[in-house]
Amino acid sequence: MEKLKNTARYALEQLRLAGADQAEASVSEGRVEEFNVDAGEFSLIRSVFTASVSLKAIKDQKKGSFAVNTLEESEIAAAAADCVAAAESGAVDPAVCIAEKEENMDFRDGALTCDKEAFFDSVIKFTEDVAREFPQIMLEQLIAEYSYGKHVLANSNGVLFSEEDGSYGVSVMYSAHDGEKTTSFNSFDLETLDPGADLLSLGMARTMFRRAVAELDAAPFTGKFVGTAVLSPYCLTDLIAVITGAFCGDYALIEGTTPWKNSLGKQVAGECFTLKVIPNDPRVICGEKITVDGYRAEDYTVIENGVLKSYCLSEYGARRTGLARAPSSSGCVEVTPGEKTLAEIVAGIDRGILVCRFSGGEPASNGDFSGVAKNSFLIENGKLGRPLAETMISGNFADMLMRVEGISKEALVDGSGVLPYAAFGNVTVSGKNEITSYGEE
Repeated sequence: MEKLKNTARYALEQLRLAGADQAEASVSEGRVEEFNVDAGEFSLIRSVFTASVSLKAIKDQKKGSFAVNTLEESEIAAAAADCVAAAESGAVDPAVCIAEKEENMDFRDGALTCDKEAFFDSVIKFTEDVAREFPQIMLEQLIAEYSYGKHVLANSNGVLFSEEDGSYGVSVMYSAHDGEKTTSFNSFDLETLDPGADLLSLGMARTMFRRAVAELDAAPFTGKFVGTAVLSPYCLTDLIAVITGAFCGDYALIEGTTPWKNSLGKQVAGECFTLKVIPNDPRVICGEKITVDGYRAEDYTVIENGVLKSYCLSEYGARRTGLARAPSSSGCVEVTPGEKTLAEIVAGIDRGILVCRFSGGEPASNGDFSGVAKNSFLIENGKLGRPLAETMISGNFADMLMRVEGISKEALVDGSGVLPYAAFGNVTVSGKNEITSYGEE
């Protein structure tokens, strides 16, 4: 780690010599051990080594940035000169800044050594278990990685943070096949610190495969109704991205496009909805320790019992708007689970849809959206019904949040966050005879 700290110090000195008023250097080094499976067969085993330096310079209230994929001093010196030149040619912006100094800290987390043999065995077992338990499932692509990294962030205000971490992750893309019948693809990611983990038992892997097999009998829905959309944990991430970005992020607040402008302390969601950013939660594997701005990452609450408690602003966004900087830039979130099971929530729905994947474009700035519900199931008279094909859903995310009908007790805990099922009212479901075009998969 001392090597990376010295590299960061050297980079800062080169930025100073090039004329920067303020400077920041982010230095990283890492290794990835990767196994790939394509169409059910192992196709790749490799080790990848990485190194990079990202530079930021502020001169006369103008910012420049530059990055190189090497730790060579000659390359860093040249990059520093280019970085300051970029600042000199930039536009004046009084909001550009670097982090103020806090207590400097060194962080170590996760699996810092790789047990490649045990991890390879667990991946083989996973492919064999899937083939045995779900013979109709085709593993279109599986990428299994052990990722190890070291990172140092330093700036001319005296900030010097370092972090070292490692973890095992699996990304799976799959579909179901039975003769001429096939399903749309779906995917999920898992993360663990145990190289010998039973991967099929992690997250919602079995549930996802079981539903994919059921989807082989999917049929188009005809007609149109306004009802309840139950978003699966994986699908809920789309809504969370809208909340933290389009409703609470830098651009939304700076440009005033968010429907939640001046909404701090006000009700923006149903009382059962609480959203937290949790990089330091023990259920999160190797969560963010250092924010992109150069501060120690802290947990915080965005929405509590439906009330907006915080925006998700960077330091730049905070300076532009006069609002508070978010204590973390992490994407690791928790929607607090509720008291009812998914079955109990479904039992209270007269007509609706369980949405397991959504295919659509970016929502409008006010939250309006429309797209195709993929890998989804009809809900009628309190029961989960047949799988659906060629079905569109539309509505408004801001309105949906005010119409939360239930948050499930069950939650996906996959190493990157905690997400339950969530039911929202006033969503329009349109069938084949109502749709003229479809989004791409």
